[in-house]
Amino acid sequence: MEAKDVSSAGDDTALESSRPRTFIKDIVRGVTEELVGRKVVVGGWVKTGREQGKGSFAFLELNDGSCLANLQVIVDAAVHPLTQLVPTGTCVLVEGELKKPPEGAKQSVELKVESVLEVGPVDPAEYPLPKTRLTLEFLRDFGHLRARTNTISAVARIRDELAYATHTFFRKNGFRYVHTPIITTSDCEGAGEMFQVTTLFSNAEKVEKELKQNPRPSETDIEAAKLLVKEKGETVSQLKSSKASKQEISASVSELTKAKESLSRLEERFKLKAGIPQKDGKIDYAKDFFGRQAFLTVSGQLQVETYACALGNVYTFGPTFRAEHSHTSRHLAEFWMVEPEIAFANLEDDMNYAESYVKFLCQWLLDNCIEDMEFMVKNFDKAAIERLKLVSSSPFERISYTKAVQLLKNVTDKKFENEVEWGIDLASEHERYLTEVLFKKPVIVYNYPKGIKAFYMKLNDDQKTVAAMDVLVPKVGELIGGSQREERLDVLVKRYTNICLLVMIVLLSITFYYQLEYSMYSILSTFSPSRS
Repeated sequence: MEAKDVSSAGDDTALESSRPRTFIKDIVRGVTEELVGRKVVVGGWVKTGREQGKGSFAFLELNDGSCLANLQVIVDAAVHPLTQLVPTGTCVLVEGELKKPPEGAKQSVELKVESVLEVGPVDPAEYPLPKTRLTLEFLRDFGHLRARTNTISAVARIRDELAYATHTFFRKNGFRYVHTPIITTSDCEGAGEMFQVTTLFSNAEKVEKELKQNPRPSETDIEAAKLLVKEKGETVSQLKSSKASKQEISASVSELTKAKESLSRLEERFKLKAGIPQKDGKIDYAKDFFGRQAFLTVSGQLQVETYACALGNVYTFGPTFRAEHSHTSRHLAEFWMVEPEIAFANLEDDMNYAESYVKFLCQWLLDNCIEDMEFMVKNFDKAAIERLKLVSSSPFERISYTKAVQLLKNVTDKKFENEVEWGIDLASEHERYLTEVLFKKPVIVYNYPKGIKAFYMKLNDDQKTVAAMDVLVPKVGELIGGSQREERLDVLVKRYTNICLLVMIVLLSITFYYQLEYSMYSILSTFSPSRS
């Protein structure tokens, strides 16, 4: 058989040629001498535009989101109508030659446009983002456009760099990235502050609407349908006993089948009830999508621990959710959390990784995101870069919780709103005083009272504290929390009993930890960033 050439069969339209685009960041950060004379294609959005020379040409400040800086673009009126290009927000794709601007210009290079390839025009009277500085509250109403502002775009690039740096750090340190479920039936934190995932309400609305349009059948309808099935069945039996023709029997069986199907549909509809399904006076979650209660995850810890007991050092990095009724900047409903789990490690290993991770991220921003950080310093936080330098270069102070309480109790130049005593969970004001006043650098506080930490943290020999630690940094307070896991099963069981967990929870949880911990004969440590 001969092969036929079908590459262009029935295709009358040729593909448009590719137009590789040069990012503005590569132009403004490049070497001027190497750039001048190059032909490039640049796309972006006009920050500002103005006509000059009595309308003979226009200057455009173009930004493509690759960096904070704009590229100055010069367009002659002969190339394209200038009124379409100069309004703020106009989207353009242009091709031209990079040139050196006149002496005294702020830019080291500018683009002289030879052709305008695409234009996405805007109505200046309707475009909601003027050239003036806008408040963050104002931008809430323009979610589809706010990423074009300097502030939001800078935040996006900083977050991107931090996410990339996170994966880079853990990859360099031998960790495996594990994806944990977003929808879960586990309450990892045990605080009940979870968003529930359910289809019961939407299903109830559908049923209510359906019953209004087509009311459910009555008992009389059901009995009539059953009687019809019985009659059709008897007819089939009579035909078979009388040795009727195959065609007659088949037709009768077909009618019986239809009658049974009709009865089945009526019985299903008869069971329909408006409202949320109930059982024993409670919501019947067996009728829900997953057959039980389900929630948006508050932590991937439980799932990623199982992988640590198989792959060694692992981490998860994804969205988590907390249904806390708080409107402070320290309590978010949705945020991304990094949760590493370290096999065969103790608390000091945990602290070493946490300190290295924070330093790595700070140095990464200084090396790869300095322009955006300088913008933040200018507009929001004057000391941001200085703190990054401090954190990235200073060895973290390490003190026990008991020592921290002693130091705070001895403070005489400040009155804390929350009284300091052994056994309390340190408040933000205490954490910041330690880092900003007493030590003037990051501090790791370790060995916390067992009463304020989770049952699975390793109990120390003093029987009062557990192997837990928090990384505290200036301006923020707690940045990371972590601990060494309890690997001694008898101690774990005793701690379960002491905190009066329900018997069923004890049995289920012990079974889980028996399988997990005993199979490994290891010490497991973890740390994860705070939501601050």
